Amino acid sequence: MKRIAVDMDGVLADVYSQFDRYYTEETGKVMKHEDTIGRPEGEAFPNALDYVNSPGFFRSAPLMAHGQRVLEKINQQYQLFIVSAAMEFPNSLGEKQAWLNEHFPFITWRQMVFCGSKDIIKADIMVDDHFRNLDVFTGTTYLFTQPHNQLRDPGIHTRVDDWLQLEKLLLS
Repeated sequence: MKRIAVDMDGVLADVYSQFDRYYTEETGKVMKHEDTIGRPEGEAFPNALDYVNSPGFFRSAPLMAHGQRVLEKINQQYQLFIVSAAMEFPNSLGEKQAWLNEHFPFITWRQMVFCGSKDIIKADIMVDDHFRNLDVFTGTTYLFTQPHNQLRDPGIHTRVDDWLQLEKLLLS
């Protein structure tokens, strides 16, 4: 059975919607989607670091559309691991685990990998929204489209725009 590593933030959890919500609550303004395209999160949202260090940011993040259903199918056909570089924001560890437990009850604690660097991950396939994680991975890579990577050439990675597209590629 092939092993697949799936990122959390920007792949399962819709952190851009969460950034939008925090930004609007803080400023009273709505960030236009086109103003975030091609910009790292910290540049598009100047207080992004404050947001991700706020209690509840990760715990209350919305789900990416169709992610639950497709991931449950993937879990039946692959050896699935959810991989998050959560050590970057240590306060997020408990929130991320609780979020996964709530929204993906079919994923066990043994399938959750919270690490500092994804360089150590050994799998056949990785799904992530950041080049820094995919570029060092030796297996098949899928770049999940997010505003920060939308303008970049995917290079050797296969770009996927949503979970429905990933479903067609992985479960056909």
